[in-house]
Amino acid sequence: MSRRRFLATTGAVSLGAALAACSGDSDSGGSSASTKSVSQADIDKAMMTPTQLTFWTWVPNIQEEVALFEKKYPAIKVKVVNAGQGVAHYTKLRTALKAGTGAPDVAQIEYQAIPTYTITNSLLNLAPYGASELKDQFVDWTWGQVSGPGGEVWAIPQDTGPMGMLYRKDIFDQHGIQVPTTWDEFAAAARTLHKADPDVYLTNLAANEPAAWHGLLWQAGAKPYATSGESTLSISVDDAVSKKLGEYWGGLAKEGVISTDPDFTDGWYAGFNKGKYATWLTAAWGPGFLSGSAKSTAGKWRAAPLPQWDASKPVSGNWGGSTTAVIRATKNPIAAAQFAQFLNSDPASAKMFVTKQFSFPATKALLADASFTGDAPAFYGGQKVNQLFADISDTVSTSFQWPPFLDQAATDWTETVGKSLADKSDTVAALGTWQSRLTTYAKNQGFTVKGA
Repeated sequence: MSRRRFLATTGAVSLGAALAACSGDSDSGGSSASTKSVSQADIDKAMMTPTQLTFWTWVPNIQEEVALFEKKYPAIKVKVVNAGQGVAHYTKLRTALKAGTGAPDVAQIEYQAIPTYTITNSLLNLAPYGASELKDQFVDWTWGQVSGPGGEVWAIPQDTGPMGMLYRKDIFDQHGIQVPTTWDEFAAAARTLHKADPDVYLTNLAANEPAAWHGLLWQAGAKPYATSGESTLSISVDDAVSKKLGEYWGGLAKEGVISTDPDFTDGWYAGFNKGKYATWLTAAWGPGFLSGSAKSTAGKWRAAPLPQWDASKPVSGNWGGSTTAVIRATKNPIAAAQFAQFLNSDPASAKMFVTKQFSFPATKALLADASFTGDAPAFYGGQKVNQLFADISDTVSTSFQWPPFLDQAATDWTETVGKSLADKSDTVAALGTWQSRLTTYAKNQGFTVKGA
């Protein structure tokens, strides 16, 4: 699951390096950016022509899904390459793009990393290859993450991470705490619980995890980033919505009623197993992750939606998930585009990701599939956790955007906002520093920053 972590998966994707990569692939082979539709006759011909594709992915055992594609299209062979997870994967991809040689035909790319590659014109627009017809098969917000304002389709969604709350029912029951449905109730519960048992915290907001912060911004309706054209950006990480979050979480951290332990560390794992954290604000991949990492707490956990800022309008954010994209320099654009589409839209292949890799689906059909939503794991007391997160998925906003320099945003968050949480200092002031650092960085990269 570490591949889903924000820093680990995107830390190497810097705009400066990505821009340098443009020169390596801008005019390669069958990589035309034309929006003219490819005819069905041309597609049929290409899929019967002996071809080998190279696919870079970190997903374990994905060869089983690939085999389904090869069975349908026996002329096409797909070489699956694990180029590494996180930093290693993106570093190798960036290096190959810069060199103009060695890049794969198809690559796994997370939602938040897509702008880093579209701004350098490194991805093939899949719309002319029939991808637009798949739009209604996927959850609305996922399509918003992979499509452009001109109807471009830069990738096909594969899995997702709508956010919810896992909580320890036994701890709640012991202290008479009701499941909080609003953030005000959550704060009150945090104070009540820690006062009653100073060794227990209602939750841990990891000071090294900008992904969770972005997910909470997403839920709150923030618009931290917006891109206009190729060189104009809006950066608003210290606006009114962001400051509301800063005051809220910074205040709870200062009070000492939540912990800010770094996540995915030995101490963090131990915290779950010994009952230090009574909730985990996580994504739809969290239930499976936790059941394998905190086995001693089996049967004690339950799931609920995130608390709300406005209980009358339930919303959530997303944390994690990835896509399949075609590299613009591919010499086999038709076969590569059809592979990316098949892998994630073919019913058997899409379901295999759920049953074999335990990914949380991006297709509407799977989110309504009774064999998926009806699962009732004993770890969660027989609760239908998949159904809960499937319902949450429908409440994720479609308008959230990412910057084309995600690594810088993540690094600067950790060194400013994250540090303020860990140090119990002024988080609102840290937001201003984060804003300033990102604005300066963007200008130095040649962007015009609105309002700066």
